[in-house]
Amino acid sequence: MPVLDREQPKGPKDSNVLPKLPVPPLQQTLDTYLKCMEHLVSKEQFRKTKAIVEKFGAPGGSGELLQKKLQERRDKTDNWVYDYWLEDMYLNNRLALPVNSSPVMVFPKQTFRDRADALRFAAHLISGVLEYKTLLDGRDLPVEYARGQLAGTPLCMEQYYRLFSSYRLPGLKKDTLVAQKSCVMPEPEHIIVACKNQFFVLDVVINFRRLNETDLFTQLEKIAKMADNAEERLPPIGLLTSDGRTQWAEARSALMKDSTNRDSLDMIERCLCLVCLDDPCGVELSDTNRSLQMLHGGGHNKNGGNRWYDKPMQFVVGLDGVCGVVCEHSPFEGIVLVHCSEYLLKYMKGSPSKLVRAASVSELPAPRRLHWKCSPEVQGFLASLVRNLDMDAYKFKFYGKEYIKKQKMSPDAYLQVALQFAFYRCNGRPVSTYESASIRRFREGRVDNIRSATAEALAFVKSMTDEKSSVPAITGMAIDNHLLGLREIAQEMKTEKPEIFTDETYLMSNQFILSTSQVPTTVEMFCCYGPVVPNGYGACYNPQADHIIFCVSSFRESTETCSAVFVKALEECLLEMKDLCNRCSAAAKPNERKQGGSQPMKNGSKP
Repeated sequence: MPVLDREQPKGPKDSNVLPKLPVPPLQQTLDTYLKCMEHLVSKEQFRKTKAIVEKFGAPGGSGELLQKKLQERRDKTDNWVYDYWLEDMYLNNRLALPVNSSPVMVFPKQTFRDRADALRFAAHLISGVLEYKTLLDGRDLPVEYARGQLAGTPLCMEQYYRLFSSYRLPGLKKDTLVAQKSCVMPEPEHIIVACKNQFFVLDVVINFRRLNETDLFTQLEKIAKMADNAEERLPPIGLLTSDGRTQWAEARSALMKDSTNRDSLDMIERCLCLVCLDDPCGVELSDTNRSLQMLHGGGHNKNGGNRWYDKPMQFVVGLDGVCGVVCEHSPFEGIVLVHCSEYLLKYMKGSPSKLVRAASVSELPAPRRLHWKCSPEVQGFLASLVRNLDMDAYKFKFYGKEYIKKQKMSPDAYLQVALQFAFYRCNGRPVSTYESASIRRFREGRVDNIRSATAEALAFVKSMTDEKSSVPAITGMAIDNHLLGLREIAQEMKTEKPEIFTDETYLMSNQFILSTSQVPTTVEMFCCYGPVVPNGYGACYNPQADHIIFCVSSFRESTETCSAVFVKALEECLLEMKDLCNRCSAAAKPNERKQGGSQPMKNGSKP
């Protein structure tokens, strides 16, 4: 994803002033699709696919009609692909949210002397959340502008306003992304605090006054003491949200039959966010293990039930110093999570804790424990997820993005080639690869896919400096959203599904064995997520000046993948790429001396 500039304070706050996402020309998309897939399938399969695509795009063919309908949809909507994309990417997906969908941000490890220290940190964090929400409520966030390619373009900010106002409601066939709307007399704002698998309502506004940090700390102390009372502990209901979406929808329907459960669900679903006070996880606190704790909580016998995965923002504060954010991904992209997290960490570092004892704190009503009437038996499901996930958080220390820039290359393009190189070394073949590309320069824009497994990537040397593949994606000219739109239009028209969408090549093109994303940060933290297919890898990378953080995930039950093997290959490939760069630079210097120095290349091309 592109790096964003947050320094420019002026720009359009209303996303309606941004241009609409274009519908790419049909033939352009079909030609690009064939180019993307030709080297990924057999020659026989490609001949079949090419014939199907040519028939689809021929004058008078079904593609022409679907393209016309898609253009009509563009004229009538703010963003023609948004609903299609949201349902296809998230809401129709029946897999469990932890590991399969929800990314996490791992904060720097904290050092807490005792529980009070952890609660002070949590109170300070909540105070920062409320400050950030004040900016959101006033729509006062500075507009972001693209940097790098097409620099200076204002970006849509709407994703930020879903951070604390959305909820993913499970459904039997399809989930719903609920947007909470304020009314004239809103109820007091509240967060939910999870502690020892129990949930507590913490009002952050009482008698029209926002609680200060001292009040928040006092209330958290009360919650911790209430959670210690083993006699009142209830079943770990949070585990239900870690189940498959259909199973959770069925369980929620059963819960809703009881008024006590309905009240508890209502309080959780309308809260601003969750703060999860975790017990120590009892393992070595390496980057890898801290990543695992964020992704799944360590299972039902640790902190796996101390979560509510339907809520977009869950801030985790572990007594052992394992802290971070768990994100429900459907309302916003990773860059929004990054910027919110960076704001909070900078707030906590730059704004000293303001814990001052005040006489009024004793007057605060005690937080309320949520009650349930049921006995869930879903521990076995989460346990299998925990055992299956194979994570390797790795810091490549030999060089970082500054070295890559000195080679006059794009760090993102360079690292994408390294990932392709590593996968090819491990498996001897290229595969469909997903790399998210922001299309926020358009109204309600989310992402499209940079298909970085190009024919040029196989040639390797040419692709090391090739940035062309990302430009169509960020300008709305990529193929994945367009093909999705044509497919969904055909379904809405209730016509026979065009053969292009049942072809083996199309089905394979959407099996992203390598799912990648650049998530750069300006403070010490990193992002990670799980694979999107059973035999695939999730590869998140964070390029810093002198090092690169990679978080590689896979599933242990797959015989085709191993995170440690992939990471080892990745390190070897990055070192070989540097060696190649150095040898090319050394070879170029004698020629430069003979020619009296380097000369500018034609057409602005790169060496």
